[in-house]
Amino acid sequence: MPSKVESQIDSLREKLRYHSYQYYVLDDPDIPDAEYDRLYQQLLALETEHPELITTDSPTQRVGSTPLAAFDQIKHQMPMLSLDNVFSEEDLQAFYLRLQDRLAAEISSAEDIDFTAEPKLDGLAVSLRYENGELIYAATRGDGSTGENVTQNVRTLHSVPLRLLGNAFPQVLEVRGEVFMPKAGFEALNKIARANGDKEFVNPRNAAAGSLRQLDPGITAKRPLSLYCYSTGIVEGGTLADTQYGVLQQLKTFGLPVCAEIKCVTGVAECLAYYQHMAAQRDALPYDIDGIVYKVNKIKLQKKLGFVARAPRWAIAHKFPAQEEVSKILEVDFQVGRTGAITPVARLEPVFVGGVTVSNATLHNMDEIRRKDIRVGDRVIVRRAGDVIPEVVAVLPGSRTMPLPEIQMLEKCPVCQSAIEQIAGEAVARCPAGLFCRAQRAEAIKHFASRKAMDIDGLGDKLVEQLVAEKLIHTAADLYSLTIETLAALPRMGEKSAKNLIAALQKSKNPVLSRFVYALGIREVGETTALNLANAFASFEAIRDADYDSLIEVQDIGPVVAQHIVNYFRQPNNLQVIQQLFDAGIKIQLPQQTQQSAMASSAFLGKTIVITGTLPTLSREEAKQKLLAAGAKVTGSVSAKTDYLLAGDKAGSKLAKAEKLGVPVIDEAAMLRMLTSAD
Repeated sequence: MPSKVESQIDSLREKLRYHSYQYYVLDDPDIPDAEYDRLYQQLLALETEHPELITTDSPTQRVGSTPLAAFDQIKHQMPMLSLDNVFSEEDLQAFYLRLQDRLAAEISSAEDIDFTAEPKLDGLAVSLRYENGELIYAATRGDGSTGENVTQNVRTLHSVPLRLLGNAFPQVLEVRGEVFMPKAGFEALNKIARANGDKEFVNPRNAAAGSLRQLDPGITAKRPLSLYCYSTGIVEGGTLADTQYGVLQQLKTFGLPVCAEIKCVTGVAECLAYYQHMAAQRDALPYDIDGIVYKVNKIKLQKKLGFVARAPRWAIAHKFPAQEEVSKILEVDFQVGRTGAITPVARLEPVFVGGVTVSNATLHNMDEIRRKDIRVGDRVIVRRAGDVIPEVVAVLPGSRTMPLPEIQMLEKCPVCQSAIEQIAGEAVARCPAGLFCRAQRAEAIKHFASRKAMDIDGLGDKLVEQLVAEKLIHTAADLYSLTIETLAALPRMGEKSAKNLIAALQKSKNPVLSRFVYALGIREVGETTALNLANAFASFEAIRDADYDSLIEVQDIGPVVAQHIVNYFRQPNNLQVIQQLFDAGIKIQLPQQTQQSAMASSAFLGKTIVITGTLPTLSREEAKQKLLAAGAKVTGSVSAKTDYLLAGDKAGSKLAKAEKLGVPVIDEAAMLRMLTSAD
């Protein structure tokens, strides 16, 4: 192969990457589009003539030719967290005071905290992983732990470099960003839809999400999608700047697009000034935003602040006021939720608000209806609270021109006709029929089968509803009596899908204790509470038989949740279904060292542990789970209250701090010895 051709191809690729950088990152193109197209066609012609020289990171290799059958799942090595929200100046002030309290040892009382302020894009969050500068995969956020593999689709975005510029980037670089559809592209897409007689997209966010999740990347390539990067995930084999703003500027030098509106601000006053400025500019921006995100600028302070639940303590989203419109209440229906909650829902004259057409809105409960004096026939103010759930805010003042009857709570469940109960002190009325109420039964089984619970792959919501409607299942235990023949006879199932579902049901029969407890759908018992129960009691029988006093001693369980758990296991119907599940072959897996006797003698029971460095044989997550199972509390930072530091290779600053504070330091071998013997 003549070296001249290879050199020419390399030169064209570098030119095209450079001009893409000028166009998408710097917004400063230095050649006309026609010239870019000519360079692209030259490269395409050479690669067609010499296919052995084609590389996956070539600008010509953005669009895959074969549609996918389904999206694979990708587990995020570092979780993609969500953000907590504030909606007022008072909320922002409270957030700022919390930061000052937690950073009291790091900053003086008079020192203002620096933030990186940026528009909160209304799109779809993704994670891009680059290795040695080449794009390896892209995944959606999903549930924060696991997302969908959308690599082939993200490769079609011209704003996403297939190869990073220069050579100063880390060997492994995960970049988090937001895929969005600019307003102009959205209007153009809907113009084409109207011309073709197709259904239009409601708003740019839905258009972006739908476009990115096309199984055919060729369709995605035709959609006007863009991406802005806002943070990083895993970084290995290199270092980044020590501030949030500095990291974003580095990403730009690598060829990654970053929003030009990002700015450094100091203190609450400058945060609010930026918020007001962007609110005024909101309609003029080329993309949709629904608020502002403030992030503590110094990375070391971010690490000091850490995380709570599924959100960082060092960042907050300041949402714009929800958009409001006026509509009329045509009637009020009552819906039954998974836990039996009876929720009044207003049926409205359709109104376009918050980017969608709204015809239903929640009225929350009867107390809210009475407080707002809402009646059928009223003209009301409708708001999309948090841009998610439409709600009736108030009756439009002066709009009621005649007396209207008050709305009354039903006496019987609208689904199963059981008498509705109203517990003293609770605003929500409930149907007491539990698993025997069809509405609750379907929702309970959906929850039971969900990925975070029993993880029954292939048992989607529509199939559950169909199985319940056809009276093929009445409780979760009935799932395990389904046969291939029964399932294959259902519309749109087929024998292959039926076999896959039966296999998934078999696979789900060995859940860990915490997943099984979560799957039961006990009121207010989420994943974390279920894990705390599993760690505290170590067996299902112990949880089932625990009394109120024992339960409130468990971490993060208060009086209300404790009472919910006690009440759940007092119900004979619930115990009957649980026994049916065991009879169907459910065998709860107890992790090593979670037996109560082992916990009672564990050296780590009640101890606070910090893990740092690289362990010889265990991942840090594996070590954490072993310690949690032994009754320990695992935290992220060393303090005088830390009982042990579990240190591996390259322990760093945490080791130094532990030694300074006199905190005992152990290695993996010592931890394993202590786990298997009494202290």
